[in-house]
Amino acid sequence: MKRILITLLAFLATTGVFAQKERKFVREGNGYYADGLKDTTKLDTISFGKAEVAYRRALEIKPDDFHWQFNLANSIYKQNKPDQSAGEFEKLAEKATVPQEKAMVYHNLGNSLLVQKKFDPSIDAYKKALRITPNDLETKYNLAYAMKMKKKDQEQKDKNKDKNKDKDKDKDKDKNKDNKDNKDNKDNKDQNKDQNKDQQNKDQKQQQQPQNKISKQSAEQMLQALENDEKQTQEKVKKAQALQAEKTKVEKNW
Repeated sequence: MKRILITLLAFLATTGVFAQKERKFVREGNGYYADGLKDTTKLDTISFGKAEVAYRRALEIKPDDFHWQFNLANSIYKQNKPDQSAGEFEKLAEKATVPQEKAMVYHNLGNSLLVQKKFDPSIDAYKKALRITPNDLETKYNLAYAMKMKKKDQEQKDKNKDKNKDKDKDKDKDKNKDNKDNKDNKDNKDQNKDQNKDQQNKDQKQQQQPQNKISKQSAEQMLQALENDEKQTQEKVKKAQALQAEKTKVEKNW
């Protein structure tokens, strides 16, 4: 009986020590978290990082404590790690049994998803929170904001899509213009080639024709000159023959 009593006392003492450490870590985590919220003009990731470490150490002692898990997820979110915090909140949503707590988890899950521009999942998370607490004004506001951002994002996507279509049309126009210009250049080259060929053929024909061709008037003049020369030559021959005859007549007969 004494042995059982001693064992029980030892267990209670050990439990008390762990509980003290747990509370110590939680107090540290809450203190660092509060420090991180002091300056709203910047993101104090150092303080929130220390808070995360403290909450994890508390959860090593009491791993199923909902509040420390919730604070841990919040400290991760405050370090601008929405992907990790979303994972933590999703786990908590499955574990939460108290309606108010479950609604808080869905609200923060929606925030983590919205920061990542995951609009449809964030809208779904806010709606789940409102089904539990339909009068929560903050969740209503975040839901409206998420829906507005989704619409704006879709409009921007449609605008970019139309812009890309216009770019494709311009590219096709430029391509067709280039093809037309290339065709025109080719046609001009072929036309110039044909013209050059015709000119070459014309030049060759001109070269083949006699370059010393004379006019009809010049030919007649030359023919008249030749006839005059021939008449003068015949007259000279006749005179020479007559002179020779006379010389023959006055010669002595031997």
